[in-house]
Amino acid sequence: MVNLEWFRTFKAIYKTGTLTGAAKALFISQPGVSLHLNSLESYVGYQLFERTGRKMIPTEKGKVFYNFIVEPLKKLEEAEKNFQKSTVKELPTISVGMCFETFQITLEQYISSLPFNVIIRFGEYPEMLSNLDKGILDLIITPQKGTSASIEYEAFSSETIVLAGGGDIDENTFKKLLKKGDTAVLEIWIKKQKWYGTTGDMEHLFRFWQLNFNKNPDFRPNYIVPNLNSIVRCLSGGTGLAVIPDFLFKDEVEKDKIKVLWEGSPKLVNTLYFGNRKKTEYNNEIDLIKELFRKVMKPIQL
Repeated sequence: MVNLEWFRTFKAIYKTGTLTGAAKALFISQPGVSLHLNSLESYVGYQLFERTGRKMIPTEKGKVFYNFIVEPLKKLEEAEKNFQKSTVKELPTISVGMCFETFQITLEQYISSLPFNVIIRFGEYPEMLSNLDKGILDLIITPQKGTSASIEYEAFSSETIVLAGGGDIDENTFKKLLKKGDTAVLEIWIKKQKWYGTTGDMEHLFRFWQLNFNKNPDFRPNYIVPNLNSIVRCLSGGTGLAVIPDFLFKDEVEKDKIKVLWEGSPKLVNTLYFGNRKKTEYNNEIDLIKELFRKVMKPIQL
């Protein structure tokens, strides 16, 4: 079924001419924009943009498609605004910032049961911190803490960045090489495997490599996919490798679809924080969202 957000994203790309510009206009991540566009192109069955350097140039079919949907989309957006105005007096609206993958794993399953309105915004962590301080966001989920005196942070969980392998990966060979302690040989074996990465941030891979091999990775992933949850789905039952947070695939580990090959030495652990303004009228709503996160994610390791 087609998603209204795909049309909204298509319009933003058409107007701004770039994926980055569309992401800023919609307050979502660039991987999220790419995912929406890929889904829409798959749905309509043809390419809507030519990817030329950093510019997104609409194809002839893309221009026709834009002219067809722009007015109906405008009316739908107006209807959406009117609906929000009719409910704002009855229900508070809470704006929550987090990364796309965290939302899918945690809050998405509960969103329809919340007794108040919720706006989820995706973006980079520095931007979230700034928007929280400005009052644009009411709550953020972040591994980074800012310096504003008006914001309070509460550590509630942690994520370990690990080397994950598909269920059919040659785990025995890897363990033998790891046990020998020859990092040069181990690195050669690892680099020969098929690798998955994302279209956006590769920070996890770089930090993991620096900690364990004392240098930056000198290879590119074989398969670039929209986001970390896409990597999890691709790895399930396969033979590839990826460096990703462990909380994203705990169910797949229990079903033996994905293996945690190596936690690294030392481990790369991120503490996750709730961030909210000290003075807010939405304490009850924020506390409820926090409780839902605590139900899904493992508690902080002290």
